[in-house]
Amino acid sequence: MAIGVKALPISYVAHFLAIVGAILVLVWTINFRGGLAWESTNKNLIFNLHPVLMLIGFIIIGGEAIISYKSLPLKKPQKKLIHLILHAIALVLGIIGIYTAFKFHNESNIANLYSLHSWLGIGVIVLYGIQWLYGFVVFFYPGGSSAIRSESVPWHVLFGIFVYVLAVGTAATGYLEKLTFLETNGIAKYGTEAFLVNFTAIVTILYGTFVILTILSQSPPPEDEYSYSAI
Repeated sequence: MAIGVKALPISYVAHFLAIVGAILVLVWTINFRGGLAWESTNKNLIFNLHPVLMLIGFIIIGGEAIISYKSLPLKKPQKKLIHLILHAIALVLGIIGIYTAFKFHNESNIANLYSLHSWLGIGVIVLYGIQWLYGFVVFFYPGGSSAIRSESVPWHVLFGIFVYVLAVGTAATGYLEKLTFLETNGIAKYGTEAFLVNFTAIVTILYGTFVILTILSQSPPPEDEYSYSAI
């Protein structure tokens, strides 16, 4: 399925939403939740790293990796390298982001992996890692045969879309879970912080939507063989 719109203007909307989302999550964690820390007697500051790393480091950079392959008017080797590096950065930051959640739980004597959000999060990061490793081996080094690459592209794209949509959905469950905890512990249900968290979740979902729309749109020339094409 393809949409009759060029990828570049759609990507501009996605970039704008990425900036808005990054600002919102930083305002929330720094202004409302007290800041960020790797080590602190206030364990909530350790947890605050989790939404920042998962949104900016994983969702946004991962989305930019997808957008870069589709929207940049570059030759295939250049797009492939940018795509690979950005996904690697997203994967590493995502792993660190998940570690911060475990670190917060362990230092606060809270059980791990008891919620749907945590189960989905582990699943997403594992699938993301598998996707990256497969792409590295088949499309980068040592590289598969021409036939293998050609047959792999639509499945690589389809699986990548699935993992990314699952990642955005998992982020939405994370906002919901955290906000529910905060409201249970006293923040106003219709207060500024509650609205901020909900708006951050909406922007995250919109960003993910425009990333997917970029995949389904028309690439700028030159359109190289084995690049992302509409499926």
